Amino acid sequence: MLNSSGLMPRIAIYPGSFDPPTNGHLDIIERASTLFDTLVVAVGTNSEKSPFMSVNERMAALNESTTHLQNVRIDTFKGLLVKYAQDQGSRVLVRGLRAISDFDYEFRVSMANKNLAPEIETVFLIAKEEYSFIASSVVKEMAQLGADFSKFVPGPVAERMAKILAERPED
Repeated sequence: MLNSSGLMPRIAIYPGSFDPPTNGHLDIIERASTLFDTLVVAVGTNSEKSPFMSVNERMAALNESTTHLQNVRIDTFKGLLVKYAQDQGSRVLVRGLRAISDFDYEFRVSMANKNLAPEIETVFLIAKEEYSFIASSVVKEMAQLGADFSKFVPGPVAERMAKILAERPED
């Protein structure tokens, strides 16, 4: 099946933990959605980690934050990313880079993925300057320490985070 440009439809996967989803993540989602026919934002699950937001909360927050993007789909996966991409019919992984340290890590992961699945390419999008310092771990720490984190996350994420914090017992 060909798309309107006469090419095979391109499905790209933007994987991550998204715990919590940040404005930086949303920027990468918005920009990547203009490059591919379909962008699947794939929330990875890791049973060995104790996340701030549950997988369902992250997926709901991402769904609410991307309603304006018709070609974006939110999904979850467990296990090997390249296997998930193959199962989705994707040959493209999207990753965001904020700093040199991100590149070093992402380069190694993309080389391992390439070794496992040579047909899958990784596309790197450079973070906009205003998002280059935002990391989920920093946002989580700010939230847990009572700082205003709302300007670093989309509105639906801030609402969910505030609810989670309100429901947690005081230490």
